[in-house]
Amino acid sequence: MAAVSSASDTGDPRGRHPPERRLLILGGPQSGKTCTANTILGDEVFDTGTETTHSNVGQTEIYGRRVTVVDTPAWAIPSDPENDTEAENNDNAGAESDNPPQAPPSLDSEGPCMGAILCPPGPHAILLVVSVTQPFTDTQRRAAEEQLGALGGGTWRYSMVLFTGVDKLPKGVFIEEHIANTGEALQWLVERCGSRYHPFDNTRKETEDNTQVPELMEKVEEMITDNQGWYFEVNELILLEEEQARRALEEERMRMEEHARQREQMIGGPPRELRLLLLGWKGVGKSSVGNSILGRRFFESGQETELCLRRQALVSGRRVTIVDTPGWDWFSVRRTPKRIRQESQRGAALLRPGPHTLLLVLPVVSSLTARKRRTLLAHIETLFGDSACLHTMILFSCGDWLGRTPIEEHILRGGRELQRLLEYCGNYYHVLDSKTPGKDRSVSVLLDKIEEMIRENGDKAFLPIQTEWFETHIYEHITTHTPVSEESSYSSDNTEPEDDCRGCQLQ
Repeated sequence: MAAVSSASDTGDPRGRHPPERRLLILGGPQSGKTCTANTILGDEVFDTGTETTHSNVGQTEIYGRRVTVVDTPAWAIPSDPENDTEAENNDNAGAESDNPPQAPPSLDSEGPCMGAILCPPGPHAILLVVSVTQPFTDTQRRAAEEQLGALGGGTWRYSMVLFTGVDKLPKGVFIEEHIANTGEALQWLVERCGSRYHPFDNTRKETEDNTQVPELMEKVEEMITDNQGWYFEVNELILLEEEQARRALEEERMRMEEHARQREQMIGGPPRELRLLLLGWKGVGKSSVGNSILGRRFFESGQETELCLRRQALVSGRRVTIVDTPGWDWFSVRRTPKRIRQESQRGAALLRPGPHTLLLVLPVVSSLTARKRRTLLAHIETLFGDSACLHTMILFSCGDWLGRTPIEEHILRGGRELQRLLEYCGNYYHVLDSKTPGKDRSVSVLLDKIEEMIRENGDKAFLPIQTEWFETHIYEHITTHTPVSEESSYSSDNTEPEDDCRGCQLQ
């Protein structure tokens, strides 16, 4: 943050033009932000009938001074873990929650930085709009703190709380009493803003005795004087991050539109089938990954997989079939028993006419050496042929270990060997948290990536199995081993196994 002063803010030395004042309005859902902006501007400049998804600018003159007002999208209310748990329990009990869930923010919504950009070179005052008709909890406090934090450091010295809906206060109750009675969260916000606040009644904007806007501007002038005429300016690095985030949101919006269009074309037909083969060395969490994708614990995790097992379920509108396979040796192909290698090939045969994707499971907590990389590729090419790379995707397991670290940053830290492995797979990768089957929202994103890979492969949508191998080795296996289980998700009677943590212990 850079707080600067300029001649344009101190006014023309001859006094011909009074200085401009720039106000940035922030607030949560249904706080009355847009109505407040219109009241300050003295006209219905902004549309109050729809959700604000983009920052808008309005200008007016107050006592001969030009005032610029920027209305911004409502800030997102962070989820409360306690409320989430209570809501989930209520859902399971068939009861309705007293607190309706917050709608997720729109992909088109902007952060506060864009609003600050629209009143160059920066706002003199940041007005935090809070409605007295809504409870101000610690969740709302954190939302306000995160919103100002997105602008950078030093924002609180330019901030003021603007209370709306004061006409709804009980008769004889002043705003000071409301602040004292509402709780610590609101008191913290007011104190953080230097005890600067102002009550606002948007129903009085048409009355002749409406002095609330001039009084507000007087308080803004006092704050500017306290700040020695400085205004808030967003750091250029934050602006760059904001622009990158906007581009990412636009790309995500376009991807979702394309996905919706493809889904519309499939209405009335059977669900799309996706055939997936889980591969990797021992203990990487293949079974847990399979459970996460299918949304239920179909595979026995926590113990070594000896035979291929096929399971099927409907996931995000697709019929997903997964085959779990025994793990390979990480040191060399020769140290992987022949029986295990044949099981891997048999797993592909169980997905006739062939698997769409070979999911190569790799724990995020595991370091990848040159030998491990060469051994993985040797297994894939030896068992499935040279064209297997077109159908292989790296699936990082134990994703909860990353915390807030982006997977891209983990890949950069992983070194050249990990990057070479990804290049072999056409840079197709995904990360899953395999500890919460059925609750990882990124499963749908994974299936989208798999369908993207299928489209990229064109007429080679799946890896065809070797018919000659199938006819000889499968028959030999059936006559000498325990028959393969091919029950679908609808006939499974698996017990609840323990979580597979062995993959998270690999270093």
